[in-house]
Amino acid sequence: MALSLWLGTTSASAQLVALDGIAAIVNEDVVMKSELRDHTEQYYQQIQRQAATQQQRQQIPPREALLSQVLDKLILDRIQLAMAERAGIKVGDKELNEALTRTAEQQSMSFDQFVAMAQKDGLSLAQLRTQFRQDMVIGRVQQGMVKRRIEISDQEVENFLNSEEGQLMSSPDLNVGHILLMLPSSASTTELDASLHKAAQLRQQAVDSSDFRNIALLNSRGPNALKGGDLGWRKAMQLPPLFSQALAQLAPGEISPPLQSDAGIHLLKLYERRGGGEQLIQQTEIRHILLKPNEILNKEEALLKIKALRERIVAGEAFADLAREFSEDPGTALKGGELGWSSSGQFVPIFESTAAKLEIDEISLPVYSQFGWHIIQVTGRRNEDFSEKFINNQARNALGQRKYAEELPIWLQEIRSEAFVDIRP
Repeated sequence: MALSLWLGTTSASAQLVALDGIAAIVNEDVVMKSELRDHTEQYYQQIQRQAATQQQRQQIPPREALLSQVLDKLILDRIQLAMAERAGIKVGDKELNEALTRTAEQQSMSFDQFVAMAQKDGLSLAQLRTQFRQDMVIGRVQQGMVKRRIEISDQEVENFLNSEEGQLMSSPDLNVGHILLMLPSSASTTELDASLHKAAQLRQQAVDSSDFRNIALLNSRGPNALKGGDLGWRKAMQLPPLFSQALAQLAPGEISPPLQSDAGIHLLKLYERRGGGEQLIQQTEIRHILLKPNEILNKEEALLKIKALRERIVAGEAFADLAREFSEDPGTALKGGELGWSSSGQFVPIFESTAAKLEIDEISLPVYSQFGWHIIQVTGRRNEDFSEKFINNQARNALGQRKYAEELPIWLQEIRSEAFVDIRP
């Protein structure tokens, strides 16, 4: 089926010019061929940029080889966005702006630099915002639908803590690559043997070529396929037991034998391993003063005001007194700006990285986050052993993430199989 544009008439006939075509029908929605081409080009540009950044020498696959992977993702996106619409899940502009700013900060970029990088990948600012909004909506659908399938009992937490793995809560960090060949639970012995044979061939191909990422791009049906199968850095205890047990037997650079689960057949590559063994948590005691730009006080005026507060503290006035009078953080102002003892990861990156560079009792220069302008003071640092409550929370979070990683590809396969999908040539 094609869409056409009426261009007008000449003497007695009209001219119709085909503009687009349908790549797939998904329930009551469609994926257009132009959309498929645009997304494929964007992923291709990202792959090229990542290969250049990582100085990969392997040959990048042609654009056409990515079409199947990209179409599969667009189909799943359509299904999940329709679920979000029915559930009334939305992301507002303020929340979207904060997410974009936070992502730029996490990549050590200004917002303008982040937008410029997206434009190199073929995304305008409007398209970047649309894609981010959709990804956030899809993330919420996945969190809501998959987490309701997960139950963690107190007994499971206790069993985990009594296990060797649970007793070594500071398990190593693993940088892992993943290939998934999907296989329905009703697969015949013949289908299982064929998938195992294909996995063995892909493994040998990856061993021979050291090109695991491109092989994942072309063959994997895992959630991270379009990232070359990269799962990134994960705690061993947060991975499914099938994965963590296999990875424990691998040296960096090695690839696992084919592994079978309810989701299909897996191949894992261990890129790097770090950490492990007993560790203490470094905690920091912090206080701050926050000023929020608003309709009356713009960003530049708020900066001047918080600079003046910093000068008063440096001159000898009490930080706590000024925090109680001027700070616009309602949760800490009455406590003199005290945020208490914190561990890594509790604050937004720009706030945390600023605090990490401060000496005890030093006052930071003003720093801007999505919440407003801060001045920060570190009043103490300590190394704390895990408390019982912290260990239990860590164990429950680890079990939740493990079950989530197991359930997500199964759930995605289920909603894909339940949808009406007609892929057009």
